This record gives sequence, C-alpha cells and structure tokens, in this order.
Amino acid sequence: MDEEEKVYHERFMREAINMAELALASDETPVGCVFVKDGEIIGRAMNETNRTLNGTRHCEFIALSQILSTHPISILRETDLYVTVEPCVMCASALRQYGIRAVYFGCWNDRFGGTGGVLNIHSDPSVDKPYPVYGGIFREEAIMLLRKFYVQENEKAPKPTQKKTRELKTDILPLDIHSPKS
Repeated sequence: MDEEEKVYHERFMREAINMAELALASDETPVGCVFVKDGEIIGRAMNETNRTLNGTRHCEFIALSQILSTHPISILRETDLYVTVEPCVMCASALRQYGIRAVYFGCWNDRFGGTGGVLNIHSDPSVDKPYPVYGGIFREEAIMLLRKFYVQENEKAPKPTQKKTRELKTDILPLDIHSPKS
C-alpha cells in the first residue's frame, strides 16, 4: 500500500474510531463503523447492544439499515466498510450476502471474528461473492477502546461482575509477522 492509499484508509478508520469513542462515552460497547462509496461516507454507526439490550444491534447492521433506507442494495457492491473491530460471524455473513466490496478493520475479534479471527466467512469457497479484508488499521486504538470499556462496570451485561479491582492494561503485543493475521 502506498502512502496515498494509507492516508485514504486511515482517514475513514479515524471516522470509525470517532464513532467507537462516542459509543464508549455513552456506556456502549466501543465499536464504530463507516461505509464509504467513492470517497464519501454513506452510513455510520456505533454499537447499540447495551442501550437496546439487543445483542444483534451491531454497528454494521445499524449503518446498513440507514443505507438501505435511501439507497438500492446494489450500492454495497461499490462500498467499503471501515470498522474498529473485525466483523463478527453474524456481521461477516450479512456483509457477504449484501455483496460488500471490501472490509477494513482495526483489531481482530478472537472470540467471534468472521473474517479471519475465528472463521473465514468472507472467503469461504462454498459461498459466492467473497470480499477482501484488511486488518490492523489503528489496531492499538481499537484495542484500548475495548479495554477501557471492559475494565468498567457494565450494569447491562447479562451477568454483571464486580470490576472495581481491575486495572487498565496499556501494553499491547505486536502482531506476529508470521501469523495469518498480519
């Protein structure tokens, strides 16, 4: 990736980070996204799982609803997603069904990731329309937002746990250049 492409992608990932920061400030799981077509943001959202008490209210679904309320579904074939955390299996599957052009994300989702973190929904050869994924853009910022959220009390969690003694870890291990996630 040349410097101009890097700046372009970082611009939109910064917008996704801004949405995640807004989510964190709202006591919401800090995941944010923007959908971009021809250099313009056509949809943006943050997670709303805590506010709605609905585990399916991921930012990707919320932004997709916004987009599809005013655009034909075919627009997604020319649209890229920038999201702070790798799409989960549910979101990765929806993105594939909608025909998203590409996904750029911050950090991997080692528990529920659908684009390489756990499963490879985006490239499964048994399904049509694979899409490329590019991870690690502002990875450290995305990880720190999640850590800031998970170190605090979350009264809306299914089983809230006391976290008063938890400390925010600020060290982040570098990616292993030999791992498939690099």
